[in-house]
Amino acid sequence: MSASLDNAVAVAGYYPALANAVLRTAIRDEPVRGHFVHAETTFDDREVRRHMTILVITSTRLIRVHMDDGAGHSAEGAHEAQATVESALLSRVGTMALTYAVHHPEHFAEGDAPSELVLAVGWGIHSRIELEPATCGDENCDADHGFTGGITGDDTLVRVSAIADGAEAVRVLEDFAHVLQRAIGDRE
Repeated sequence: MSASLDNAVAVAGYYPALANAVLRTAIRDEPVRGHFVHAETTFDDREVRRHMTILVITSTRLIRVHMDDGAGHSAEGAHEAQATVESALLSRVGTMALTYAVHHPEHFAEGDAPSELVLAVGWGIHSRIELEPATCGDENCDADHGFTGGITGDDTLVRVSAIADGAEAVRVLEDFAHVLQRAIGDRE
């Protein structure tokens, strides 16, 4: 595992020993071509939850590690963290979209970082099926017309903003996206 990835996980501060162990198992002996680490905290009515997403490009794969806080399954409800590893061959990455959001675009100049950046990667690991009852269009018809619906790819999505994450995080994600773009373009 690269020293810069190890350092980025340490700086994120979200169970770095667990994150590094999971990453080392996923990466094995492949060289790391690029990485992005994003830790975030979310709030709801009763809880503060932390999440971390780590994207890694190796010579052959795109790896996504996502870690979440959670309550344990024991009777005393001990704290736990869960880490999920997803891996796709770079040859299976179908699409990549990078959305730039710029606050006050009238003041934007070449070399400025965008206010927000969203990276979406279509890699075919998950799909979502949405079904609903089919109808014939007749409001008075009570016949069973089966179901209709669609399958939607559930892409990997990462969003950073200069306000919440800092301008450096936006630049780091942009750099990662350029490495990914080259990596998926090199597969031909």
